[in-house]
Amino acid sequence: MLATLSRGPASVTDLARPFDMALPSFLKHVRLLESTGWIVTHKDGRVRTCRIRPDTLTRAQRWLHVQHGIWDARTNRLEHFVAGSTPASPRRKTTT
Repeated sequence: MLATLSRGPASVTDLARPFDMALPSFLKHVRLLESTGWIVTHKDGRVRTCRIRPDTLTRAQRWLHVQHGIWDARTNRLEHFVAGSTPASPRRKTTT
């Protein structure tokens, strides 16, 4: 739904068309996205039109960028640790 709305505003009916669900069930998804700030809706007569809130996507993109940096650094440290480690050789029993 967000991918569709990223191309521009759309009616709930148009958004629901590709999904195999009843319109009332689809509206629950629309209301959830609206209540969490991802989209805004406007009703004109019987048509409810949705549009994406770009400021919310920008905040999410910033957060994901920070998370990517954190995890990239962690995996790089792990890679260096693994590459620098050598498996311990089996110990031999010494007889006296």
